[in-house]
Amino acid sequence: MLYNILMDVSGSFAHFMTAACTFLISFISILFFRNILPKDQGREFAVNGALSQGKPRGAGIVFVTTFTLCVALFVPLSLEFVLYLVFIYGAMMSGYLDDAAEVPWGNLKKGLIDLVIALGSSITYYAYNGSRIKLFLFDTKIHIPMVIFIILGAVLVWTAINVTNCTDGVDGLCATLVMIVIAFLMFSGLFRLSDRNVLLIMLITLGAYLWFNCSPSMLLMGDAGSRALGVFLAIAFMRSQAPFLFIPFTLVIILDGGLGLLKVSFIRFLKMNGFMKNIRTPLHDHARKNKGWSDTQVVMRFSLVQILCSTLYLSFIR
Repeated sequence: MLYNILMDVSGSFAHFMTAACTFLISFISILFFRNILPKDQGREFAVNGALSQGKPRGAGIVFVTTFTLCVALFVPLSLEFVLYLVFIYGAMMSGYLDDAAEVPWGNLKKGLIDLVIALGSSITYYAYNGSRIKLFLFDTKIHIPMVIFIILGAVLVWTAINVTNCTDGVDGLCATLVMIVIAFLMFSGLFRLSDRNVLLIMLITLGAYLWFNCSPSMLLMGDAGSRALGVFLAIAFMRSQAPFLFIPFTLVIILDGGLGLLKVSFIRFLKMNGFMKNIRTPLHDHARKNKGWSDTQVVMRFSLVQILCSTLYLSFIR
């Protein structure tokens, strides 16, 4: 494992080598494997959905695999970390198989897979770390009963999977927002060295992917990428011991992807057919169709809002 070699050099050089090797591995992997990925069929009801038709789809299988490989190379792996990688990779595989299927999977099948991954991630975290969490607004720490903690942890993972998945609809948007979240998590000072290295590897991996995905994109991450990124974010916030930071640090992702889930739920279960009738969801489609924003404007403006929200929150608690 390269980690054992890098331990003997300075921290700055070790981080540089980790970042450089991760980028090269990720970039070359995407460049080599992109032409054998399944092709997107276009989405009938999505804004500009026809523009995606024919592009390689499911690139998440490439960058999540390279992320997993680089973590194994550059991070000392405990059984806890291995289990997290299994859940992230499982979310990626379920998304990829759904992307590649001739008939898309039903909501029940995907929901059961999400449930297994969410419960597994939450139980794993509790088993190794307990249920003590930080409440920054009140400058205190609290213990949550085991059952409640596991349920809340599973809700966090399930929410992260679905809102991140819904955010993937504009070239570069999902990857850029997740990179911003990771950067602020690294800046927060909440993580040990091994955790920061994992965050760094995902940040650099997404940077390599974004090279090909920025507008106009050459390939798409598909559910294989967005679902895995959702699990990764949820686990990262649990590892920070401040899971409620998920709200301010991913606010744009929550609003962009979550309002659509909220709208569907109100219409389907409460029969409120007029609920949010003037708002197209996800919000990135509202911005493009109703407001006339270009893809680049959506990515830049959504990103700026998230940067502002995270910066203001960090300024407030310090």
